[in-house]
Amino acid sequence: MTLYILSSLIVLIFSAIMSMAGLGAAFIYVPLFYWLGVPLHQAMPAALLLNSISLSFASISYIKNKLVDFKTALPILVTSVLLAPPGAWAAQYVARQYLLALFALFLVFAGSMMLFYRPVRRAQTAVAGSGAAEKGSATSPDGGEVRAISPVPDGQSVLLPGVTAGVVAGFMGGLLGVGGGNFIVPVLNWLGYEPKRASATTAFVVVFSSLSGFLGHATLGKIDPLFLLFTGVAACLGALIGSWLMQYKLTGNQLKQIIGALLYLMAGKILWELLSKH
Repeated sequence: MTLYILSSLIVLIFSAIMSMAGLGAAFIYVPLFYWLGVPLHQAMPAALLLNSISLSFASISYIKNKLVDFKTALPILVTSVLLAPPGAWAAQYVARQYLLALFALFLVFAGSMMLFYRPVRRAQTAVAGSGAAEKGSATSPDGGEVRAISPVPDGQSVLLPGVTAGVVAGFMGGLLGVGGGNFIVPVLNWLGYEPKRASATTAFVVVFSSLSGFLGHATLGKIDPLFLLFTGVAACLGALIGSWLMQYKLTGNQLKQIIGALLYLMAGKILWELLSKH
């Protein structure tokens, strides 16, 4: 019971924080669950399911505010969903120390994206009849307003990069037990998407890729249903709390700095433990 309570508190806190940042927290849950004594191959599917639950709540808000670009999301969603189960299947054949090392490297990558990556805002002009910028304003997921969202790039120009990002995000997400969003967001930003739209579109995709990865892992081993029940309820509550507190607490940049530093610390701890055993 102590494990369930501690895990639920972790999920409640980080789902609230990551919901305010508009991100899933699977890459945080996996090492924390593992350190609490949850076997790695059970921590991964649990984290993926919780990712899907939290981002489902966030995506509802994104869709209401018309921030999700479904034309771009669909090809990424299809490829990531198809590749997540093979990634989950491959995880059982990778030795634990190599899987942890890969996960530590992913944490460094994700932390670096949080701390240092600044998307290039490309100048775009609205052209009548060709996907012009939306007029007016809407409430954004971070509590501010989204004004005159820039037009999205042409569908043909993003198809190949989007599909490629979906393949990588799906397979690596399934392999490492994460949603894969950190592989998709930089690609969309690089392609010229307004950052809020890129994050919202990614969140929508990751709901399904995380669920697909969870199902892939769940078929390979026994998962404690009581553990999923406790942490699932905590994920729902955390997402609701995070959405409510969003406009009163930290800014997006402050959240990114805190999360990035935390990811570095977790990666360092994993690598230290691996190196100390050799």
